[in-house]
Amino acid sequence: MKPKQILLFDTNIIIEAVRVKCWSALTTHFHIETVTKCCEEARTGNRRRSGYVEVNDTHLQPRLTVHAVSEVELAHFDMHELVESFRLDEGERHLWAHALQRTDEWFACCCDRAAVNVAVRLGWKDRLVALEELVNQAGARTAIKHLKPQFYKARLSEWVTASVLQQGLP
Repeated sequence: MKPKQILLFDTNIIIEAVRVKCWSALTTHFHIETVTKCCEEARTGNRRRSGYVEVNDTHLQPRLTVHAVSEVELAHFDMHELVESFRLDEGERHLWAHALQRTDEWFACCCDRAAVNVAVRLGWKDRLVALEELVNQAGARTAIKHLKPQFYKARLSEWVTASVLQQGLP
């Protein structure tokens, strides 16, 4: 992954990067993009829940590019990915709908099995990258030991392999 590479982040990646205090390193090293729905989700939640991580506008702006997703884009995605789209969180659904419209080179970071399954179905398995790898490349290596298991390369690889096998080899 090269510096200033375009990376699409979902809600959980944003929250985890803020939690382990590597957000600044990531947004300095890479060009992070997301969608409005992921920002909304990252800024909300049950503040009384144990482990709640506060993400606010100072984390999000001007550190990343945020894209609005239209109802037409969502409908196009849902029609294209009817089998799995209902399993996605709204932020993931919006992010993949946005990604489906892109024609440039991008990679995505997510930590949800349903999102990985959809990405594999769409032929994007080689575009998926684990937060662990990005943190390492951004030079925030001390944060790696604090990541939850679903943010490691091994877990992502396991999910991608299972998804490929489930869907059948090309």
